[in-house]
Amino acid sequence: MMEELDLLKKDWKKSETNFQQKTEGDIYGMLQQKSTSIVKWIFYISLIELSLGILLSLMLSFTKYDKDNVEFIKEIGAYSYYVAISIILYAVVLYFIYKFYSMFKKIAVDDNTKKLMSTILKTRKVVKQYIAFNLSAFAFIFIAAGSYGFYKGYSTGIATNGELTKIPMEVTIFGIIILIVVTAVLTCIFWLIYKLIYGWLLKRLYVNYEELKKIDF
Repeated sequence: MMEELDLLKKDWKKSETNFQQKTEGDIYGMLQQKSTSIVKWIFYISLIELSLGILLSLMLSFTKYDKDNVEFIKEIGAYSYYVAISIILYAVVLYFIYKFYSMFKKIAVDDNTKKLMSTILKTRKVVKQYIAFNLSAFAFIFIAAGSYGFYKGYSTGIATNGELTKIPMEVTIFGIIILIVVTAVLTCIFWLIYKLIYGWLLKRLYVNYEELKKIDF
């Protein structure tokens, strides 16, 4: 009787273990699928963002404002720097998009919990770097364009009333303060937009990470 009872206990423990492994495997597959979907959306959104940026640049290239900007940049001998910076900006964005695509493909084939957890953490880090780069690039471009607009507007106003003179120091300081404040406000607005879109996706990704930790430990 005792021997039969021991055999039943062993069979029960074996069945319980198999059931637990199956459940954990199912949970892992579900979390992997969810994580893959999230990173895929991050990749798609970054592509849409790049496409909108290129479309906006093309539309602006046909305007008189853009032509005047290019002429001014050529006059001060900075056109080669302008082209180089533009190429670098697009190259960096394309690099981040490639990284998102790589993370998406990697998550889809990760075959254990530790690998998937590591890829999720790397993806979150890359997304935060991407957001920081975009916000920094926007602030830089806006300040550069705003400085030119301020100079051009002031110069045009002076030219209509007489001979062009040097911009007074107090006017320059006032213009710089206004430009910094406007840049800071717009950068914060874009940061909130990024936080709303990417932040929501990253939060869901982190939830998956926490669930994977429960399986792993």
